[in-house]
Parts: sequence; C-alpha cells; structure tokens
Amino acid sequence: MEVVREDIDKLNALLKVKVVPADYKSKVETKLENHRKQANIPGFRKGFVPMSLIKKQYGTSVLFDEVSKMVSEAINKYITTEKVDILGNPMPKDGDGFEGDFSNPSDFLFTYEIGLPPKIDVSISKKNKFPYKEVEIDAALIQKQSEDIRRRYGKLESAELVGENDMVLGRFVELNSDKSVKEGGVDHSATVSLEFLDSDKVRKKFVGKKVGDVLNVNPDDLSKGPKDKAAMLGVKEDELDGIGKKFTFTITEIKCMNFAELNEELFLKLYPDNSVKDEKTFNDRIKSDLEQMFSKDSDRLLHKVVFDELMKKIKVSFPEAFLKRWIKQVNEKPLTDEVLEKEFDGYLKMLKWQLIEKAIFESHDVQIDQKELVDYTKSLLIQNYSNYGAPVPDEEELDKNARKFLQDKKQVDSIIGRLAEDKLIELCKNTATLKPKKVKYDDFVKEFN
Repeated sequence: MEVVREDIDKLNALLKVKVVPADYKSKVETKLENHRKQANIPGFRKGFVPMSLIKKQYGTSVLFDEVSKMVSEAINKYITTEKVDILGNPMPKDGDGFEGDFSNPSDFLFTYEIGLPPKIDVSISKKNKFPYKEVEIDAALIQKQSEDIRRRYGKLESAELVGENDMVLGRFVELNSDKSVKEGGVDHSATVSLEFLDSDKVRKKFVGKKVGDVLNVNPDDLSKGPKDKAAMLGVKEDELDGIGKKFTFTITEIKCMNFAELNEELFLKLYPDNSVKDEKTFNDRIKSDLEQMFSKDSDRLLHKVVFDELMKKIKVSFPEAFLKRWIKQVNEKPLTDEVLEKEFDGYLKMLKWQLIEKAIFESHDVQIDQKELVDYTKSLLIQNYSNYGAPVPDEEELDKNARKFLQDKKQVDSIIGRLAEDKLIELCKNTATLKPKKVKYDDFVKEFN
C-alpha cells in the first residue's frame, strides 16, 4: 500500500492512498472463510457452503470493510510516522476522491483532503512587556469589606421608619391611568431592598416612611430587569407587556440590618485560631485576605492582556473552506451554512489562540503530563468539597474520583484549558517583563468587561 502527499498550497494538501489486490486479497479471503464456517444457508451443511455463494452474498461488503479499514490505518500511520500536523481530520475528497469498483475489484485509489495549520513562531522573553494591574487595597475598600462581614453576621430587626439601606415589605396594587385601582390588575406582596436600588431619587421616596404609608411607584424603578420585575409582581415574564407602570405600594413591614459588633465574639467566629484580637488586626487580616484574593484576579487579567496582545500581533491564515466542510461533517446536529457563517469567526479565533498557546509551550518545553492532570483535577475536587462544606475523601478515593472525572472528554478539555492558562500565567510572570500598577477596585473590575 502506498500513501503519497501532494501539497496544494501552504494550508491545504491531499493524501492519496493506492491499494492493490496484494494488499487486501489474503485478508478478504480469511474473512470470507470465517463467514463460510458460520453461514447457515438452507440446503447446505454448516461449514460446507460453496465459496462462490459466500462471495456472491458477502464478497462486496467484506471487501469494502477490509479496504476501508486498511486505508484508515494507513492514513493514521502516515500522519503519525511523518509527524504531519493537521487541523481536524482527513476528509474524502468530493467528486474524484475514489477510483475503483468494488464489484470488479482491482486497484483502488483513495484521495483525502487535509488542512494544515499555519506556521507560528512565538515565545515569551524579557522583551515582552505586559502591565500587571493590582487592586489598591485602600481604607475605603477595607471598610466596605468590614461592613459586608458585619452585615453577614448581623441581625434583621423591625424598624419604625425606613432607612436608606432597609428592606421594605409591602403590597403592590396596579392602577389605571386615572390612578383608580385596576380591576383584575396585579395585587401582590413583595420586598424592596433599598440598598440595591440604582436611583437615589427613588430611594429617597421611601426614606422616613412608616408602616401603613402608601407610595406611588413604577415597578421598573424598583427592579433589575424583566425577570426580577416579574418575580416582584408575582407574574410570569411573558405577561409583563400587559401590565402598566402605575402602582401603589403600601408599606406593611420595615426591616433594618443591625450590623454585628466588632468584638471578641465576632473575631472568634471568623478566625477560630484567635489570631485577630482587635479592630486593627481585623483590618490587617482583611487587607491580607483581599490581597490574596485579588492576586488571582490580577493573574487572570494578565492572561487576558497576553491573549489580546498576541492575538492582535500575530497574523495567520487558515484553510477556511476545508474547515467549514469539516465542521459541518463532524457536527452532531445538522448545521446550516447561515449558522456556520455566524459562528465561524469565533471558531477561528479559538483555533488561533490554541495554536499560539501550543507554539509558546513548545518553544519553552512546557508540557502537561497525565500525573499533573490528575493532581490538578484532585485540587479542583478538593476545592469543590470545601465550597459545599463536604469532607474531603482519603487520598485513594480522591484519586479514584479524579480519574473517573477525567473519563469525560468535555471535562478533560475544560481542565486542560484551565491548567494551560495557569501554566501560561506562570511562564509570563517568570519570563516576561511585568509592569506592576496599582488601580482602584472599580477600575480593576472594568478591565474584565
């Protein structure tokens, strides 16, 4: 059997597989003999059916199966042996991709198309200069975190008058345009959290009010979009179009959050190791925890910066026609040309980054081996157990769970992607020139949008 490669251009090539009778004859005969031994045909004893009858009944299908298998194995062996880097999988060439006749077997010629990745030469060195933005842990941020903690451990208590951050329970009643009660309109009790309102003007309408007071409100001002509005009014989201904007809201209860006091009792709940004794050490601990938490976000932002810069800097071309045909062929569900065109740019972007990342790892000899993959999966599982408050199993059970988890190809791809991201971040931190810069928390968050 002979496999010949013919390059069309830098991104497209053909693999031609020539199969002659000497390649398949003995295998086909052996397979037909097995059929003969097992065949149950009326009028003949088992194992004594004439070979001519077996060939007539099974010859073409056996020949097709054996030759197809041989061709597939030959292509895979050629790609492996010759170390041919391809995109997707080889595809039979349309039209003239096959020459021969299985009904009258002789020489066969199979032609497959292959897509070739563009050549990318990239590495990371001190010449690469990337900003490394870190959150400035100032007094305001520490104070906000302190208040969040105190709120979390605080208590909701009834209040006589509405404060700026209180929860107000009340009854929504829908009105007509003349402000009369709408017959059959919305009549529903719900809670409004003033702390999360976007408008200070709307918030001030509530402040100072007491139980029994009635306010004229627009539900749009008190909700965070259609889904939240529907839940607040006790209706389905698709029913909102028939609901007006004029409502009364009668206050039935006022709840205020009394923050937990900064005392020894709270400190022991938060830090059982007794490492926090007073407000100063409490604030110091908050600062340390925030720095540790935001360092991971700084790393993620670094990866985003590296991604954006390299994607913009490196120009590549792809065998787009080949890739479109291949995507349609391997897609589990039928894919229209319209949908493919809509999603194709995103696919090329993802593919381009995979090739850039692969080139970087090859130039720095960065690899991901099976043990590392299992260990990384175990660390993710431990994190999940901790998040749900579940006990971490012993090492043997944890290892077993990780390997079972990695039997799912989608999970494997996802975990490899996360591990590769971590490795690239580590490589850049150790090899590139980073330019640290402190930024305000709000500006830092905007960088991820």
